[in-house]
Amino acid sequence: MIVAEILRTKGHRVVTVAPTATVAEAAALLERNRIGAAVVSTDGRRLDGLLDESDIVRAVVRGGPEGLNRPVREAMTREPATCAPDDRITSVMAVMTQRRQRHLPVLNGGELAGLVSIGDAVKARLSELELEARVLRDAWIAHRA
Repeated sequence: MIVAEILRTKGHRVVTVAPTATVAEAAALLERNRIGAAVVSTDGRRLDGLLDESDIVRAVVRGGPEGLNRPVREAMTREPATCAPDDRITSVMAVMTQRRQRHLPVLNGGELAGLVSIGDAVKARLSELELEARVLRDAWIAHRA
């Protein structure tokens, strides 16, 4: 399975936040949308960075309550790992594990095409494995008949 198949089901909507927004505003955006990360972008199309829950926690730990008043550009992950629509889910999961990054912006021609989470990848991989198991089971039954 490839990333494009996840996006076909999930959709291509990407929640973005401006690098000049405060960390508190970004945290409220995540809460409002019930998500764990937002792409940081000045124009909604290009990737400037990624801000996730752990970036927010680090901003508060480093700056105390004032960390919430700092701009997102100071707290974001500046060069997050990304993926492309034609990347295989298994390679996306490997990148997420190696980089300890639970969300990957999907770029197509340098522009945002979506965002996949570790939950999206695990769900897709489980579906793939279930299909393989059904095919093997059906083949085994047909062979025995």
